[in-house]
Amino acid sequence: MVLANFNENLEKYAQLIVAIGVNVQKSQTVVLNISVDQRDLARLITKKAYELGAAQVIVKWSDDAIQKEFYLHADQDRLETIPQYQIDEGDAWVELGASRISVASSDPGALAGVDPQRVATYQKAAGQAMMNVRKATQANKLSWTVVAAAGQEWANKVFPELSDEEAKDALWDQIFKTTRIYAEDPVAAWQAHNDLLQSKAASLNEEQFVALHYTAPGTDLVVGLPKNHHWDGGDSVNTRGEIFNANMPTEEVFSAPDANRVDGYVSSTKPLSYAGSIISGMKFTFKDGKVVDFSAEEGQEVLANLLDTDEGARRLGEVALVPDPSPISQSGITFFNTLFDENASNHLAFGSAYAFSLQGGTEMSEEELIAAGINRSHTHVDFMIGSSEMNIDGIREDGTKVPVFRNGNWA
Repeated sequence: MVLANFNENLEKYAQLIVAIGVNVQKSQTVVLNISVDQRDLARLITKKAYELGAAQVIVKWSDDAIQKEFYLHADQDRLETIPQYQIDEGDAWVELGASRISVASSDPGALAGVDPQRVATYQKAAGQAMMNVRKATQANKLSWTVVAAAGQEWANKVFPELSDEEAKDALWDQIFKTTRIYAEDPVAAWQAHNDLLQSKAASLNEEQFVALHYTAPGTDLVVGLPKNHHWDGGDSVNTRGEIFNANMPTEEVFSAPDANRVDGYVSSTKPLSYAGSIISGMKFTFKDGKVVDFSAEEGQEVLANLLDTDEGARRLGEVALVPDPSPISQSGITFFNTLFDENASNHLAFGSAYAFSLQGGTEMSEEELIAAGINRSHTHVDFMIGSSEMNIDGIREDGTKVPVFRNGNWA
């Protein structure tokens, strides 16, 4: 590692993750999901969390190579059934109100050569097993954050023209830039950025559009918005009143669409890294909220398995607005990682919606959320649709249209 002041900046990054990402409180449990390749960052996050008073830091290690061997060779019944002790562990996290930190660093093509159906089978089972954790997370009953670390294989995918060391340095440099580590006061820089995103969300909440109309090359889509929907951006507040940042970096303002009122067609503008595979060149046709036709230039079978996860997987659970002039977009880099690529582009998500995207939604039952048009599913997968050529109009209840985006930027 030759990146200047790397160790100092990595420590600042760990501090930002625990203080701004999940805002660790005294006597809280922290669950850290991280790759074995990121041992140094894991140790720093653990140290910083305990310094803030954490009761316990539980580290859940992952390894791309071991996971691939599991998908290739595990008995079928182990793909179909999640052990009860793992379900109980997730339920215990919810009971404890644990804060969750997920560090993304995997190789985007880690599962190349694996039967997509075996991956889909396991992910469906895992999604069902972790449903209580997902519900609590999407209702902001837990603080949570998703951040990134530079894995070697991921770095080589993003910067194929560089040597291994140069590629890893370049990716860490981008991570530090986009999370404001190079700012004189990263915490103050994040607070100012959160204020800007929240001001955009406040304007949209005041409008309460009934739908958004997207137009761009390959896209002509009307996305209905449920009554009393709520736009969010920047930091969030959990049900205990604690502030946290769910994504670092983040450039988006987002809400929940009406799962039953999406019509037209839309094309992706960036590749999607999903289930260890790359899906690119995606096109979807919607009718009454549901995907009725789809295609992909690469990863067609993986995409088909995703959409067949359950009934909700063919409907939308998130609509997010990101200006094309955002720093990540202007870097010109395709990261092959949703955390970054979604913050370079307007995007949508298949699957479950966040309950807090509806006023009063966190206190509603599953049946009440569905009745209000809030999608439910065992999955949630973002895909990117924005570009410098995209226009978006907000449609008011009386049918009048208001420009929201013009040529990829806020109007």
